[in-house]
Amino acid sequence: MQTPLDDRFVYDAIGDAGFARLVQAFYIRVRSDDLIGPMYPSEDLHGAEERLREFLIQRFGGPEQYSKKRGHPRLRMRHGPFQIDQAARDRWVSLMESALAEMNFEARTAEALRSFFHDGATFMINQPGS
Repeated sequence: MQTPLDDRFVYDAIGDAGFARLVQAFYIRVRSDDLIGPMYPSEDLHGAEERLREFLIQRFGGPEQYSKKRGHPRLRMRHGPFQIDQAARDRWVSLMESALAEMNFEARTAEALRSFFHDGATFMINQPGS
């Protein structure tokens, strides 16, 4: 998977540890969320956290562990079994925004992540409006 050259600085700026903290903060919120939480089987929360962390690390210029384990991301296909409407998309983004705010990353880094999260979450919508 190609990483846009202008996004590579994100991994350089926060490294594995920054992505680990961000994803952990996100999943803490997911666990108690009434809309998004049920989409994540409780017995696989750790696996989901690991997959998202490895995907983000790879997407933003880090090691390609995600693809070595799982192949091409195929994000829409992998999310196909879940009913994702505008409300679910907005909640996912809200939880990720809260986690991102907690990180206090440098503005340029936070904005690159924010842009990706907003665009990526919109791309995952697979149900008509809510």
